[in-house]
Amino acid sequence: MGATGNGAPWWPAAGGVRLRVRLIPKSSRDAVEGLEPTPDGPAIKTRVRAVPEDGRANAALAALIAGWIDMPKGRVAVVAGQKSRVKTLQIDGDSDEIERRIAGVLAAAGARGDASKRRTK
Repeated sequence: MGATGNGAPWWPAAGGVRLRVRLIPKSSRDAVEGLEPTPDGPAIKTRVRAVPEDGRANAALAALIAGWIDMPKGRVAVVAGQKSRVKTLQIDGDSDEIERRIAGVLAAAGARGDASKRRTK
């Protein structure tokens, strides 16, 4: 499933999965909006209300992705691109299970015509 070589924005990594995301901070809502092409390859497009100061947007992003794939917040961390819109997250756990969760929520969102499985208030 999902190695970067086959066009997915996630790939197995030591201790879990790496996920490429494109973040839009200072948005009117927190949401996952599906896939978006980037120069680095496909990414999960996300929005958070938090401002990009003192790591607030990165923390909000990690919490958003954790909720989106139904994982504990402590298992998701930004590991690259801390000051960039395109970021890499590490999601700790069983890589097969995490890949299934990501693929499942993206597929379910596509079937509903709604890219965002979970939004926060």
